[in-house]
Amino acid sequence: MTDPSHHSALEDAQGIAYGAAMAAFGITILTHLGLITGQTAGLAVLISYATGWAFGLVFFVINIPFYLIGYRRFGLTFTLKTFAAVAIMSALNLAAPDWIRFDTLNVAVGAILFGMVSGTALLALFRHGASLGGIGIVALSIQERWGLRAGWVQLGFDAVLFAVALFILPDWRLVAWSALGALVVNGVIAINHRRDRYVAT
Repeated sequence: MTDPSHHSALEDAQGIAYGAAMAAFGITILTHLGLITGQTAGLAVLISYATGWAFGLVFFVINIPFYLIGYRRFGLTFTLKTFAAVAIMSALNLAAPDWIRFDTLNVAVGAILFGMVSGTALLALFRHGASLGGIGIVALSIQERWGLRAGWVQLGFDAVLFAVALFILPDWRLVAWSALGALVVNGVIAINHRRDRYVAT
């Protein structure tokens, strides 16, 4: 009987490409609105806002130390898939300003759309044995070891980052809308990610 959780190399490639592309689109929505998100991506967004450096470059560099954690906990295959996902997302985000522009985007709708798109992106990556690195690797490690859902673990990390953002962003309402987006992201993951079927190993 075929294992329903097993994916072919082609399916993995498609899933990782899809997840990385949707994640890049989600960040494009987020930064257009001047919002932030949680986890390592949120840290990269804050650094990008503060320095003017491109998010894609900052995100790629920040993730480098986390690959060792991923390798030790989940092995070489997971680490290589995650590296590929991060690299694709970073490259697409760097190209996004030339490809995607918004004339009108309501901040509430944008925050929710970001959450839905990004949550779906992460689900695709998780189901193909990858992540977007950083805190996502730590959250998956905690989930696999202690059974705490990755979405809720990431929400805890987000709380700290958003507290810092209150001192950086010019308007507290941007942080509030950002929190809505992060809540949607983590809700999608917590409800839909099944550790009994899709695991990072």
